[in-house]
Amino acid sequence: MKILLSIVIAFIIPQWLIAQASLRPDVPVAIVGGMLLDGYEAEPIHNSVVVFEDGRITAVGPRHAIAIPSKAVILDAGGRTVMPGLIDAHMHIDLIGHGEYDDYYAFLNEMERLPEAMPIAAKQMMRGGVTSGLDLGAPFQILDFRERIRKGEIPGPRLTVSGPWITRVEMAGIPDAYEVVISSSEEAAQRTRELIAAGSDVIKTWVGLTEADYRAIVTAAHAEGVKVHAHLYDPDAIRAAINAGVDVLQHVGSARNPPYEDALVSEIAHKGIPIVQTISHRIWVYPATVEFPERLYDPVYKKDMPADFYAEFIKSFEDIHQLSYFNDIGREIRNAEQSASQFIDAGAYMGVGTDAASPLNMHNEAMWREMSALVESGMTPIQVISAATKTNAEILGQIDELGTIEVGKLADIIIVDGNPLQNIEVLDYVDIVIKDGGVWYSERAASGPVTEIGHSF
Repeated sequence: MKILLSIVIAFIIPQWLIAQASLRPDVPVAIVGGMLLDGYEAEPIHNSVVVFEDGRITAVGPRHAIAIPSKAVILDAGGRTVMPGLIDAHMHIDLIGHGEYDDYYAFLNEMERLPEAMPIAAKQMMRGGVTSGLDLGAPFQILDFRERIRKGEIPGPRLTVSGPWITRVEMAGIPDAYEVVISSSEEAAQRTRELIAAGSDVIKTWVGLTEADYRAIVTAAHAEGVKVHAHLYDPDAIRAAINAGVDVLQHVGSARNPPYEDALVSEIAHKGIPIVQTISHRIWVYPATVEFPERLYDPVYKKDMPADFYAEFIKSFEDIHQLSYFNDIGREIRNAEQSASQFIDAGAYMGVGTDAASPLNMHNEAMWREMSALVESGMTPIQVISAATKTNAEILGQIDELGTIEVGKLADIIIVDGNPLQNIEVLDYVDIVIKDGGVWYSERAASGPVTEIGHSF
């Protein structure tokens, strides 16, 4: 009977959870004294306690109501905020914020050095408090890399991946393995099935598709229980995607375009179609860099990168106003003043994604910058925190395990120095990151019990 039970348990428990067990403390851990934001749009719990063990949350509540296990290691969160790990609903683990895509892929010798780039991005995401991420566009080399994270070989977020995207328009300057270029709707459906068989968790569509293409892709993907995320800016393409039943609209509302018609915005809001704006990756990041270019020279980048990576990274920022990614930045910023808040004002179902690490948009900063831009555009801090945790878990279909701090869920928790309800930008100061019950800490937090049970970045 014991042998049979062990076989059943091994079948039920995902192998990545078993692998993560090697990173966890072998005793209960209690986070005590912080302000708890549980992922819901609700009042915080002050002087809170969160207990986790074996990768799962076992108790949550105010200090006076929670019994702390006698053998628990205590992490003092006094003066800090405890909240769910952030989920980035649009990121790129192959990128590091390099200024020019063409030059970057030439430096990587297309994909030859991609395995060196991905650990840089993964560590920076974790350091920024991102414990889960949706990668929307990478060669299937990402699957092997995901296994390295799952085995605990390197720090990184839990990855959901699209693999290559589907398009009718070949994107210049990137390796062929990033995209599937189709010429008919029948081919679109067939390639969708092939991507899912190869390992795509979601399907990403890119530009140039017809409504018939979207319908074929959606039908094929939904037959396998897989969602479709569409890269969209143009109003006609948005209409085609809506008509076809695309699940998530990516980039829509990022304010590169002039304002959309009110009727289109209202329809999307009323239908509850998830919007992931990626609002800051050009329009907020560029002026922030012009105002404070020193951000590009943070010593953490030199620490994280091989010497030639770092030299190439820094070289790519010469004359940033001439970088192709920012050719239309003046017009885009002017458009943003009118259109960035459209979907927020309409009450749309808002997720949070960063498009990290597009030019100047490094992973360790991308989430707090995106969340700050959304607050500036009309969301309240608690709304954007819930969007970046609970809502994003819903969008990814992982709300049963992630997105909120509740008994029974995975212990994905961050401890932040300060109060993000007062100033969302304190999310730049993530002290401790807990993923699947494994504890990671920043240099700033490297003291006391956390160093005995945790791992430094």
